[in-house]
Amino acid sequence: MKRNRLLVLVLAGFSLFIYQCKVSRSSGVKRDAAGNIIVNPHPSPAFQSAKQSLKSIQVPEGYHVQLVASEPMIKEPVAIVWDGNARMYVAEMRTYMQDINGTGENQPICRISMLEDTNGDGAMDKSSVFIDSLVLPRMMLCIGHKLLVNETFTYNIWSYTDTNGDGVADAKELVYKNDRPDTRNLEHQKSGLVWNMDNWIYVSCDPVRYRYKAGKLVPDSLTNSPGGQWGLGNDDYGRLYFSSAGAEIPALGFQINPVYGFLNPNDQYNKDFLAVWPIIATPDVQGGMNRLRPDTTLNHFTASCGQSVFRGDALPADMKGDLLICEPVGRLIRRAKVAETDGKVTLKNACEGQQEFITSYDMNFRPVNTATGPDGCLYIVDMYRGIIQEATWTAEGSFLRPRILQKGLEKNIGRGRIYRLVHDGYKPGEKPHLLDASANTLLTYLDHPNGWWRDNAQKEIIANGDLSVVPALKEIAIGKHAGIGKTTGALARIHALWTLEGLNAIDKETLYTALADTDGQVRKAAVWISESYLKNGDEEMIAKLATLKNDPVAAVQVQLVLSLSVSKSEKAKAIQLAMVNNSAYTNMLHSVANSVEVNTNTKLFGSRLANMSATHRNLILNGATIYKQLCSTCHGPDGKGIFVGGNTAAAPPFVGSKRVNGDKELLMKILLNGLSGPIDGKTYTDVMAPFGASNSDEWVASILSYVRYNFGKNENRKSPVVEVESVKKMRAAVAGRDKLWTLEELEQPAR
Repeated sequence: MKRNRLLVLVLAGFSLFIYQCKVSRSSGVKRDAAGNIIVNPHPSPAFQSAKQSLKSIQVPEGYHVQLVASEPMIKEPVAIVWDGNARMYVAEMRTYMQDINGTGENQPICRISMLEDTNGDGAMDKSSVFIDSLVLPRMMLCIGHKLLVNETFTYNIWSYTDTNGDGVADAKELVYKNDRPDTRNLEHQKSGLVWNMDNWIYVSCDPVRYRYKAGKLVPDSLTNSPGGQWGLGNDDYGRLYFSSAGAEIPALGFQINPVYGFLNPNDQYNKDFLAVWPIIATPDVQGGMNRLRPDTTLNHFTASCGQSVFRGDALPADMKGDLLICEPVGRLIRRAKVAETDGKVTLKNACEGQQEFITSYDMNFRPVNTATGPDGCLYIVDMYRGIIQEATWTAEGSFLRPRILQKGLEKNIGRGRIYRLVHDGYKPGEKPHLLDASANTLLTYLDHPNGWWRDNAQKEIIANGDLSVVPALKEIAIGKHAGIGKTTGALARIHALWTLEGLNAIDKETLYTALADTDGQVRKAAVWISESYLKNGDEEMIAKLATLKNDPVAAVQVQLVLSLSVSKSEKAKAIQLAMVNNSAYTNMLHSVANSVEVNTNTKLFGSRLANMSATHRNLILNGATIYKQLCSTCHGPDGKGIFVGGNTAAAPPFVGSKRVNGDKELLMKILLNGLSGPIDGKTYTDVMAPFGASNSDEWVASILSYVRYNFGKNENRKSPVVEVESVKKMRAAVAGRDKLWTLEELEQPAR
């Protein structure tokens, strides 16, 4: 058996080698006699027409990029989604960085456009302004005829509907209400709003997910933030992929679902994966000279965003399941091969050597999002502009400002392009008509080779709440339904199981059959869904799950350890412990169990505050919420920083810091005005942005009180709390300061 496994690995490795050799011959990229890519050291910052820019984009042999939409139809696009009839909605941040200072960024003049391809040639030829007068729209989700939207600086989510078919929304309804303003920098706010396989709707940054019930979003609090910033991807089996530009981490959070905790092994990819390979000089890098090679190209991910897993059927089969990550500072898109070994997921650059999947010679090429389309192709959202960083990082005294001004990049505004990637020999799929389709028709798409169709069929069946298809769903789930084809594929069985779960129609008999399925991913889904029984202490279900404790598929064992953790049963705990200690995959299971334990302990955080005054307790609890949403992205949920792939941490750790335990005034100055430069002899990848101008004294006091309370030593019975009045006085004392502090400046002895 070991010999057969070795043979499979050798053959798989050989096929991957062949593939990598093929993509290494990218057409159009300039090379020297030795085959090395020639970097353009002096790229022009001038705008190119959509046709010219298209020629500047370099893709591997056999692939081609087609223009889907461009200015004036759209401007400053940042995200796209499709409704069930393939109408594309484009979020346009039309006020984003219209000059180097970000003047007028909060004006309500942004919009969401609706685009249609009426003749089937792939290019959008019909458009309308679906929603106008928005403030930097950042998240969208189509459910039936409704478009759910969130704007920057708010937590509220609204649904918009066009009731008369003129292409303009005329009905608006609040589906999630939280009137508290979001005062974080717009780069540090949530994105996503992705309806995942498990029927939860996920976002980045914030410790929350949502369930769609009766036309409303019902929130579920997560113990810790899932991390990430701009972009959120998911695969065929419900695995989520986040990325964090601030921490310079291209991919994180993909080992386990965020509801169970935070697990990012340092070896889920290596240093080679963190290196990026632009084909033009990239001097406009916020990280400064440390992020530039001698040829002035970006040497490391610094603006990773807009990631997605390709799940379509109109590109070569070896693309399926690959992770695409945008790097707009490098003017490139990384393609990563996703592998799973002994339960651990790892990433590797699909392109061998010093090259990327998609690159451009155009300085204004700014890919910020990717998505699998209804036609089975890969779509790319290009914000196409000069400045990609927000004003906090282009202020007076920043590394970026003079380089932007030297190139005149601040003048390049008001454009934007959307492309799709196609390949020789493949035709884009048919146009869907899922809106108003019957549930029986939607059932037939649960086995579609394009994940977009499967996801939307599941979502629409659940949103419509049509229980008439429950018997058919149960037949599909156990592989006995012939109505959707000669055979029921594993993906169809998984979608059927989750559709039943979403309709509250799952039953033990169906789950028991699925737990014995021949496909490991079906068994994993059944284990995951069984949690509704585990939470209620169902001993029969626990006994049935125990039969999978030695499952040959590592992913099943990982999910079993995760799912058993939701049960309070001693028997469930005993099974979990035995698996962790005795499994063939014990190393990964140990890591998973540890993450769950940390997550559980975090839930107990509040009980430690029982003897504190209500005022101080509330400051710390509010600070904990802020930390999870904002600070954990760079400093880590545990205050120890984030290290992935041998990467240098983006920010210094709080645990063990003499400043956390020391002078409160120094901490107040740092949070109010920001911090740059080396810290304790180490240079970090990002600066500490100033948060005083956009946040209240109470906000500053809350986060500092939490950091001191949770990560400090609190020796000699000194209170960790930073009083609101103290922040007020400090704000007045530093009111005239308009630049970041340095540690050397802050720690000078008082005269």
